[in-house]
Amino acid sequence: MVSRLWRRPSARRSDRGAVALFVAICAAYVVLVIALVIDAGGRLRVAERTDAYALEAARVGGQQLDRAAVLRGKGFKVQENYVRDAADAYLRLYGLHAGDIEFSGDGKVVTVTVQADYRPVLLGALGQRKVTGKGSATLVHGVEKAETD
Repeated sequence: MVSRLWRRPSARRSDRGAVALFVAICAAYVVLVIALVIDAGGRLRVAERTDAYALEAARVGGQQLDRAAVLRGKGFKVQENYVRDAADAYLRLYGLHAGDIEFSGDGKVVTVTVQADYRPVLLGALGQRKVTGKGSATLVHGVEKAETD
């Protein structure tokens, strides 16, 4: 009697539908991986574009020379008051604005930080983040070759 309790009936379980369940689970994971790849690529494109905008904004800001200092013979440096206006005017074309603007001690290097929103295509609010780009420009001058002094 005890041996009868331990033995199960010889009826075999059917494996029908097991493959369909496996395929459904794998397909869900494949769709998730494709969504991650597409949205990660989109985020990288936005980061690259934001870096380019920051670099160009720094270049535009770096062109705002302090003309009074040049005329007085005190050398070439940027007019810090006008740099933000010039950088913001450039970035406004793309719906952005300059975040932090830093200047070197000698007033010849301008660094602009720009933040842009990234909205993922497939992941929705899960991957929504701010992307930061940073670019700097160095003021150079010269007629025949570039000089930094």
